Amino acid sequence: MNPKEFVLYIEDLSVSFDGFKAIDSLNLYVDKNELRVIIGPNGAGKTTLLDLICGKTKASAGSIKFKDQELTRRTEHAIVRSGVGRKFQTPSIYENLSVFQNLEVSYPQGRSVLGALAFRCTDEVKARVQVVAEEIGLADKLDMEAGLLSHGQKQWLEIGMLLMQEPELLMLDEPIAGMSAKERELTAELLKRICKNRSMIVIEHDMAFVAQIASKVTVMHQGKILAEGTMDQVQSDPKVIDVYLGH
Repeated sequence: MNPKEFVLYIEDLSVSFDGFKAIDSLNLYVDKNELRVIIGPNGAGKTTLLDLICGKTKASAGSIKFKDQELTRRTEHAIVRSGVGRKFQTPSIYENLSVFQNLEVSYPQGRSVLGALAFRCTDEVKARVQVVAEEIGLADKLDMEAGLLSHGQKQWLEIGMLLMQEPELLMLDEPIAGMSAKERELTAELLKRICKNRSMIVIEHDMAFVAQIASKVTVMHQGKILAEGTMDQVQSDPKVIDVYLGH
């Protein structure tokens, strides 16, 4: 396999915590503009895998390549700058700022202290905010204080804050947790929309939601990949039924 064909190329990745192998010689390849969903029982290593990709946790062995750049030794900031965005389970937005301001401060220039001092709200930034607000369905809420948004809208705003940085790989950990049925539906549409020009990795438990969005599903179990394929292939795989879907 040629690493150039993949946007993310993970080989023989392992990490141990106090002798316990949380990720065990894992191989994973993600294509350009692919929406990959990772499922699996609790403790399978799904969140740890995202922690390794974004540099929050350092690997014990193996390599993570993103567009031919080796990420395993890089800092979290360097990984963000290289084009990897990560959303955690709980939204971290600035509750007392408006939706517009939340998006504005996420623009790459505004990231460092010096950048923030020199930062002016240029037409370029305003235009980018407008585009992203449309993408996340909050264009009519730009003046609203972020703390007043619904739970689902807060999640979308956080995705928007990542989109301001134009990542080529976006990683979302359980993006629909706590959402209403309608919000879940809108989130599925949102993810399919923003995946048009970037790759995404989504960790999710809700199988109906996974079926709506995934082009390819990876099933993890005990730090390894148990199965991979389309939703239909994975759902009918006896190993997957045994360890995960049968419960």
